[in-house]
Amino acid sequence: MLPNPSAACGYWPNCAVASNKPFTLAWLALLLLLSGCASQLPLPSEQPRLQLPLQLHIQARNASGSHDRLLVIQQEQQALRWTLLTPLGVPVARQLLIDGRWQADGLLPPNAQARELFAALLFALTPDEQLDRLYAGQRWSRQQHARRLEAGGSASWHVRYRQDGSFQLDVGPRLTYGVAPLDNGAQSR
Repeated sequence: MLPNPSAACGYWPNCAVASNKPFTLAWLALLLLLSGCASQLPLPSEQPRLQLPLQLHIQARNASGSHDRLLVIQQEQQALRWTLLTPLGVPVARQLLIDGRWQADGLLPPNAQARELFAALLFALTPDEQLDRLYAGQRWSRQQHARRLEAGGSASWHVRYRQDGSFQLDVGPRLTYGVAPLDNGAQSR
């Protein structure tokens, strides 16, 4: 049998459970609204033209160590499907990017760190000739073999490209991803 908070208020005259429902709901709505604003990540104005599907080896490195992941990016009608997997093939995160908005794909719980990785990778993978148009409203810069995007403190990404097609991606001050394309064997033949 579950406790009844309203009945408990009869025993404690200063109980505010029943009398402050509108106040509590207003705070809850405000928190949800603020959390939605805080999670807005920089995205291009439209989907960039990428060579899809892409298979990438991702190595996350921070102060506590590193771990490897596999990422598959593929076109799915009007959406980009992002699937992050462990080396054993267990899905860690799945998202669809549809019309400039992220949407859950499947039953995995939300993964804010993976979503930021996907947004930062989209910036890193956008071809140079498309950057001016697709990230026109963003604060980004390009140097030789590198680019950077800053978005009002919510995101700061720095990409350093290598000759072999791999790159380093700093997502904030304490997290770096090593990103390398996976050779599927078809290219070497």
